Amino acid sequence: MRLSAPAKPAAGAGVKGGSSGTFEVASNANIQLQTGLSWSFGGRLQRGWGLYTPLISHLIGAGADATTGEFAMRLSLWQKENNLAPTGLLDAETWAQMVARFQSRRVKADRLSPDPNQLVTIPISDCYDPTRAEELRSVERQTFAAYKRMVAVAALDSSLGLQVSRDGQLASSEKFFKIISAFRSRKHQEQLRLQSPNSGRAGLAVNSPHFTGRALDLYVGGEPVSTKDENRLLQTQGAVYRWLVKNASRFGFQPYFYEPWHWEFVAATSDAARSTK
Repeated sequence: MRLSAPAKPAAGAGVKGGSSGTFEVASNANIQLQTGLSWSFGGRLQRGWGLYTPLISHLIGAGADATTGEFAMRLSLWQKENNLAPTGLLDAETWAQMVARFQSRRVKADRLSPDPNQLVTIPISDCYDPTRAEELRSVERQTFAAYKRMVAVAALDSSLGLQVSRDGQLASSEKFFKIISAFRSRKHQEQLRLQSPNSGRAGLAVNSPHFTGRALDLYVGGEPVSTKDENRLLQTQGAVYRWLVKNASRFGFQPYFYEPWHWEFVAATSDAARSTK
């Protein structure tokens, strides 16, 4: 991943101590960096880190507004803990380390397909597409069990406004949290890549975590799996995505930072160690 930043702010922008008010200059610089930081990922030029604010805020223990002095202060503490200059600026070096942290928490499987007895069939009622073919509805057994536990808890959260059936499950008419895609064979992944030749490595990987059966694409709003910036921004601003950011790790899931809909079950292979890094 290559990154470059706009011109550095004036001296004093990264104050190394004091109250959140001390970081006012740093917060002003973050407003620019939020949309102006230039970096590349998956073979594509990216601009800014604003899309990832919910993940960043959760990582550093800050509020949702990345343009405040409080955010800059929390960021400086995180930087200090990670051997970076505690400037409160979310600059190229800091962002690169954050991306590395997000990526380190993902499934580290050897990309071999799971044994058939490790897979179960997802009921069509749990699928975003009610016509999805049965051969495309496989998922690793423990992953699906963890998903069901997570969705049951989400269904109890009235702030999400989900449609829930009498048995406490998501109603068949509810789209949020439904599974778009799970296990994929290498052959199926290659077909998807051929159908979307401009998706890039970030959108459709050559070696996909979906091969393990432990990756789930969940509906979180907007166009289900479009990597257009405007679509991903819409998704990350939604209540369902923000709920997942705060709660999914309780059930063993970690995000793929680049795709708001993509979540990977890591508990069975890494337990608590990875979730506490």
